Amino acid sequence: MKQVLFLSAGEAFPEGAFAFMASFKKWDVFHVKGLFFSPMGFDGRISSGFALGKSAIDKELAKEWHAIKAQKERFARNMEELGLPYSIHENDEPWNKELFTKETRFADIVTVSAEMFYSELESGQSNLLFREVLRETEAPILVIPENAGPPTKLVFAYDGSRESVHALKLFTYFFPDFVSLPTEVIYAKEEESDDAPDKHLLGEYARLNYTDIQFSKLHFKPADLFPAWFRDKVGALLITGSFGRSALSYMAKRSFAEKVIAEHRLPLFITHF
Repeated sequence: MKQVLFLSAGEAFPEGAFAFMASFKKWDVFHVKGLFFSPMGFDGRISSGFALGKSAIDKELAKEWHAIKAQKERFARNMEELGLPYSIHENDEPWNKELFTKETRFADIVTVSAEMFYSELESGQSNLLFREVLRETEAPILVIPENAGPPTKLVFAYDGSRESVHALKLFTYFFPDFVSLPTEVIYAKEEESDDAPDKHLLGEYARLNYTDIQFSKLHFKPADLFPAWFRDKVGALLITGSFGRSALSYMAKRSFAEKVIAEHRLPLFITHF
């Protein structure tokens, strides 16, 4: 039985992420653990302390507590209706990356709503919550837009690294029923050659697992044009390697991962060693 960690840190219950997660029921047996953080945000409580008096802060804290309580109750109702085993972490405090990291250490996969990140991404500000969630997780993470339906195609971002191949392997293990979807392996580099690192080995492995797969070489810098390339990939689920580390390091920049989430509303499967 797999352990799914369902993460929420926003003001509204993440309906889309929950629905996507609930669809796993068709493929596997799993237990879901709900982890809820205060909806005030990554550093909202600290900043409000400078602008509000004690009574106002107390009111905001009470509002937060009721909001997170309502989300937990909604989560419990939904899980019981689905007939899936679940538990709920007792936390009702603001974001705590140490708690999040420890919980992901003992989870198989994390699901999170992309709505948590939209406001700062669209304002052009650096999103610390976004970066910490993706860097601190010790389990693969699915970032799900609220309007995302079941994927109709897969796109695998390959850069020749062990991290990117690891992402493909884990996705294959977790979602064996997706292997029949049309799948495109993308390698992007600004050069004339059509070669890709270990292309033969990658093709050998991928064709053993995926029934409808093609390989594409994009002749441009990934950080410059990759996000724009995704605009035509309606219904796609993007599979990538490590976030903000040596492999696919361009994903740590706003020009790739954040734009994919903020502009294109595509679900992402991200993992790293």
